Amino acid sequence: MKLLLASASFERAYGGPAYSVSGLAKALALAGAEVGIWAPDGSAVSSDLLREQGTMPGIVPLAGDLRSAVVAFGTPDLFHDSGIWLPHNQAVTRMATHLDRPRVVSTRGMLAPWALRHKWLKKRVAWLLYQRRNLATAAALHATSDAEAADVAACHLGVTVANIPNGIDMPVAQPAPQNATGGIRTAVFVGRLHPVKGLPTALQAWADTRPEGWELLLAGPDEAGYRAVLEKEITRLDLGGSVRLLGAVDGQAKADLLNSASLFVLPSHSESFGMVVAEALSFGVPVLTTRGVPWPDLERIDCGWRVPVNDAPALAAALDKATSLPVATRTAMGQRGRDLVRSQFSWDSVAEQFLTLYASLNSGSIRKARS
Repeated sequence: MKLLLASASFERAYGGPAYSVSGLAKALALAGAEVGIWAPDGSAVSSDLLREQGTMPGIVPLAGDLRSAVVAFGTPDLFHDSGIWLPHNQAVTRMATHLDRPRVVSTRGMLAPWALRHKWLKKRVAWLLYQRRNLATAAALHATSDAEAADVAACHLGVTVANIPNGIDMPVAQPAPQNATGGIRTAVFVGRLHPVKGLPTALQAWADTRPEGWELLLAGPDEAGYRAVLEKEITRLDLGGSVRLLGAVDGQAKADLLNSASLFVLPSHSESFGMVVAEALSFGVPVLTTRGVPWPDLERIDCGWRVPVNDAPALAAALDKATSLPVATRTAMGQRGRDLVRSQFSWDSVAEQFLTLYASLNSGSIRKARS
């Protein structure tokens, strides 16, 4: 099968979709598909996330505009686009329609209530002008969790919603003990510095708790100057001695950070999947997050905690509990999380589910079922 996967960017700073779409491309190629990868910023060719994968048989990084990419790659059997609202999503819609090829759209949490409220006026206008029509003419919409699937279904688009999680690459090495030798323990956040991540709530909760012998490390690229907002909040709350902003971390630096962490904190208002949750668990780190992050398994198998969104007192209470636990207890929680990721989120399983979906769309079986 010949597939064209599109994303806004494959640069690391773009966050979860850059990792998940490139990981899917690799898994699909290993399963025997021919995969073209394209982004409007040219990063399919330049990104170091894809450079190694681009040498693999079956993966073709594409440059230029979408028309040039399709000419270079040849007409695909199916387009799989990641995200909505942006001009390149319009371009993929038009190209798939012009070539009469099915189109899958991964909504990436962009239909969640918080996401729709953020810059709501522009989105409302776009929804009425083109976005609803574009989604309603897709062959299928892709969600990565039950919560995201429910958000998509609430839009009443009349399109099949495929619920397939993101995959995760398990770390090769076993996770290190949770700072069992003593010293300062670390709670870690990794992600974009952006309002959706709820970091002011985490800072307030940290100020209310001030766990002895702990440090909070915030790692991630600045987006639209939001780092300055956080720096002011750190100063206001007098947290300079226990909170540090690390900037973006990738590759081995990111692995080292997660491998040394005793707790992962993600106070997001909304996530479609939460790749960093899976990554933290894969390193054996228990996770403290919100109910805006679709990981009920954290509580079900006791590998983390979830609190209400934007609730600093609840987050502070959970922080106090998490940082007060014996090392052995947190280590056991992390191991249960690692086992969960290994068993349920392998890229082989994810690729198989997508190939089954693509085949059904290519044969028209889902469209026939809807007609």
